[in-house]
Amino acid sequence: MKSKKLILCIIGLLIISQFIFSCSKSNNNVKKIAVVISTLNNPWFVVLGETAKKRAVELGYETVIFDSQNNPSKETEHFDNIIASGYKAILFNPTDAKGSVANVKAAKKAGIPVFCMDREIDANDVAVAQILSDNYSGCVLLGQYFVKKLNGKGNYVELLGLVGDNNTWNRSKGFHSVVDNYPDLKMVAQQTGEFDRNKAMEVMESMLQAHQNIDAVFCGNDAMAMGAYQAVRAAGKEGEIMVFGFDGAADVVDAIREGKIEATGMQFPKTMAKTAAEYADKYINGERNFQQKIPVAVELVTKENVGNYVAFGKAE
Repeated sequence: MKSKKLILCIIGLLIISQFIFSCSKSNNNVKKIAVVISTLNNPWFVVLGETAKKRAVELGYETVIFDSQNNPSKETEHFDNIIASGYKAILFNPTDAKGSVANVKAAKKAGIPVFCMDREIDANDVAVAQILSDNYSGCVLLGQYFVKKLNGKGNYVELLGLVGDNNTWNRSKGFHSVVDNYPDLKMVAQQTGEFDRNKAMEVMESMLQAHQNIDAVFCGNDAMAMGAYQAVRAAGKEGEIMVFGFDGAADVVDAIREGKIEATGMQFPKTMAKTAAEYADKYINGERNFQQKIPVAVELVTKENVGNYVAFGKAE
């Protein structure tokens, strides 16, 4: 009787062992891609993250979005978790051009390829590829339109994005490469709005109090453009101060159509996200020949052509 119980016990243990082995084997076979986004507190980045996830799922991958909340420490926690959890690739929107390099290096050391989307890191050959908006050229177009609308003269202010983000400076440099050639266009203030609508509104309110004769404001993204517009409207100066943005967000496209905002630079986050997911799939399946930086053109959106565009892309 005892021997019979022992045999049954052994059989039971074998079945359990086989089940655990099968589950472990099954988990190892699950193909996972991580999507790490700098912040989901901005519709632009929500579109970027969700599009990357959707395309990765279409390609057959289990996909999870990680929100870094614009916090480099949170981003590092995500990378540590991803590296320990057997992900096959990372589609990455960095929080900081310099600070994020260490996270990408850690992933590379662990054999996990990283594909940057929209924001770049200050290192070559660490990420497999970086799919980026051509921010500089896009803001050259904005600068040219800015000069045209102001007839080459007037006082303006600039709202910068995050100081640790290369996009901030590429946009500002592209804009100034044009505007600085006009000595009668004077920048009376320049301050960061941190790519945030509420922060930009506060900063613009302070600028309006400090400077009585502002003719225009150039904003490094559309969230700040909407914040600046709110401040201008609250000050009773709507129609007196022209607002320029960058991104192609829904509310700014609508505001251009309504004559509230002058122009924006239309980025294409869906193109960047899909490309990153497709490159990751190719890498996982053996391809290794990738261009380090892939520029995605930015288009100027004004009241004259706004009918050709919708949020974050062209009208179909």
